[in-house]
Amino acid sequence: MILPPTMIGRVPRTAMSLPAVDLAAPAPPTPADLLRWTGFGGALLLTGSAWVGAGRPSPGVGTASLACGVAGVGLVVLSWVLLGRAIPDSRWLRWTLALWCAPLLLAPPLFSGDVFSYLAQGEIAARGLDPHAVGPASGLGAASEVVARVGVHWRDTPSPYGPLFGVVERLVARLSAGDPVTGVLLHRLVGLAGLALVVRAVPRLAARTGASPRAALWLGVLNPLVLWHLVAGAHNDALMLGLVLAGTVAALGERVVLGIALISLAALVKLPALAALAVVGTVLARRGGGGVGDLLRAGAGVVASFAVVAAAVSLSSGLGFGWVRALGTAGRVESWLAPTNWFGFLTGGIGSLFGARITQEMIAVGRVAGAALAVCGVAFVLLGQLRGRVDAVASLGLALGLVVVLGPVVQPWYVLWALVPLAACRLPTRAWTGLTGLVAVFAVLVPPQAGDFSGRVGQLVTGYAVGAALVGAVFLALREKSKVHV
Repeated sequence: MILPPTMIGRVPRTAMSLPAVDLAAPAPPTPADLLRWTGFGGALLLTGSAWVGAGRPSPGVGTASLACGVAGVGLVVLSWVLLGRAIPDSRWLRWTLALWCAPLLLAPPLFSGDVFSYLAQGEIAARGLDPHAVGPASGLGAASEVVARVGVHWRDTPSPYGPLFGVVERLVARLSAGDPVTGVLLHRLVGLAGLALVVRAVPRLAARTGASPRAALWLGVLNPLVLWHLVAGAHNDALMLGLVLAGTVAALGERVVLGIALISLAALVKLPALAALAVVGTVLARRGGGGVGDLLRAGAGVVASFAVVAAAVSLSSGLGFGWVRALGTAGRVESWLAPTNWFGFLTGGIGSLFGARITQEMIAVGRVAGAALAVCGVAFVLLGQLRGRVDAVASLGLALGLVVVLGPVVQPWYVLWALVPLAACRLPTRAWTGLTGLVAVFAVLVPPQAGDFSGRVGQLVTGYAVGAALVGAVFLALREKSKVHV
């Protein structure tokens, strides 16, 4: 109602007051949001420290860069572990994965320089040479800028990868025209394509096993090893895993032929993916009745299918079958993480006390024993699957786990071969806790700035000590701010 001017002065002050406005402060961020942005801050810190350490900084700057990198690693690991206390929904996890990945896409290669080997092998293939027969130094020349970036262990070794990845390497070399920055970015894009397949497949596998899809995404996809090695490190394991899991989803459904084809392509990136074909063959045998004859027929069909795909890719790529004789290349490095090498290191060390040089011979013995145990272990797992005691997805994780643990070489990112399928299974609490701890340990095991620190032990210790102190301070702040507890 509009009042006449003569009555305005008579209106009580309370009558002319404005209606109350809610000026309450916006709701504070949830603990999950705080952890999301803490992890993002860690990824930013890690990326920034990597650029500072990419040149030849002074010892003080190098130590500070390492400390910041370690702090960034710790913040992401801390955020991830604490998110596991109350896992948000799947959509939230996917967006968090994208957020944490974004800075790492722009970082120099972290935790490993293997991507430079990819670039060298691709350049060899682009020149019309066989990357499975010649190493970077002999194929490109020791003075090549690309070869200078390749790790010393790999400069004289041919490619251990399959022909499908050889095609990818050659295509990247041609598109990048020799520019390493462009080449690394293109390999990361290939890795992101593989990671997208993993993100799509893991919830579907979890639904088949009765596990929680969001828990499977948290443990299997958001975990720091994925960020460090499939994204920042640009390892081809992302493509292999993506094809393996996509093929497994297809084969467990009604698209068996597509599933076998995808898994065969994965094995033409890295051969250990063949374990997934054994799992699929066992699935087909169970569908056929579960007898010995069914298993033999299914196995023969799967092997024949892989042979057809391998021949088609090898011939059409122009790379031929040289990859078959180069499969043992990776085993030339004596990985200290591989249990099969521990026997050789131990007995060789004891023998050296008595003047006997037997380390190499004992390492060879340990590897033969490991291969035999791996075959027996995988057969035992497949038998359990055939009898219905082991789910197909769990069988895949266990089989790949045996291949890793009993193989001649173990790298931190190899853990993902077994971890991602197992994350999609219904696991006992003890197993779930154990896998979480395994990821956390392997995530901090390797310094973010790949390289040899044997002559810089003091710098390494200082960097880790300062980085750990920074992470501890952030944890205390988070606990006070959001009442986060472990």
